Amino acid sequence: MIYTLTLNPSIDYVLRIERFDDGQTIRSKSEEKYPGGKGIMVSKLLKNLGAKSINIGFLGGFTGEFIKNKLENLGIDQEFTKISDDSRINVKLKYDTETEINAQGPQIKEEEIEEFLNYLDNLNEDDFVVISGSIPKSLGDDFYRVIVNLLEMNNVRFALDTSGKKLFNLSAYRPFLVKPNKDELGEIFEDSIDSDEKIIKYARKLIDQGAENVIVSLGKDGSIFVDNNMAYKAKPIEGKLINSVGSGDSMVAGYIYGYMRGLSKIDSYKLAIACGSATAFSPDIAEKNLIYQILEKVEVEECK
Repeated sequence: MIYTLTLNPSIDYVLRIERFDDGQTIRSKSEEKYPGGKGIMVSKLLKNLGAKSINIGFLGGFTGEFIKNKLENLGIDQEFTKISDDSRINVKLKYDTETEINAQGPQIKEEEIEEFLNYLDNLNEDDFVVISGSIPKSLGDDFYRVIVNLLEMNNVRFALDTSGKKLFNLSAYRPFLVKPNKDELGEIFEDSIDSDEKIIKYARKLIDQGAENVIVSLGKDGSIFVDNNMAYKAKPIEGKLINSVGSGDSMVAGYIYGYMRGLSKIDSYKLAIACGSATAFSPDIAEKNLIYQILEKVEVEECK
């Protein structure tokens, strides 16, 4: 079973406005509310492709009930650990650009943490966990290490989508997939990334550290896939950017979906590109038809 971990889920409250004027009363043109969190985004994409997954993490309060009900309506399974505090609300302002205001997240009690870790300890080598997104402040920055250490002891494969030095350090636990973007890669290695050669060089350092596969997203310039034996770059897909939220999560979901269904690494990478691009061109997580339409346009070439 695929489990998608969202430690800090949210209601994403999207407000569409004409423009943003600091210090002024601004009235929205429209509003939407979505269950948010990177793991949830992965599950939504997997569901659209026809794959089952289970959402896990922490969920509480009236906001948690909203998220739970929305996932049930979408037909997505969840086994979140219930907490007494409210899950967070993030505000997304969309106008001629995008501005996000993300909350810190709830206070999580020791007994709630213990219940979650006991659940995680029941997973085994037949399972796969996608770890992504922020950590509630109350858990501390090192909580992902606690999780991956537990998964490693139980031979559970996992993908890791986080940033900074955490990504490099946690790569020692041999994640199946990591997905930094170009800026995050530069932050990890304290260097400006100004060439594909540098991207491949630093991606291989993540592999030397323990990661099996690396996808580095380059925004409008495409992406690069690297493993221990090869490196491929995808050409950008042309289209109108509608929504950048969830594009990277869709790439992770697409790669895992493809690989777990027996596709080669390159074909899984192509599907990841199609999933990420389709979400960027959609108001929410991409639908299957658009993903496969875009897949026909995906071109990758080996980096020499």
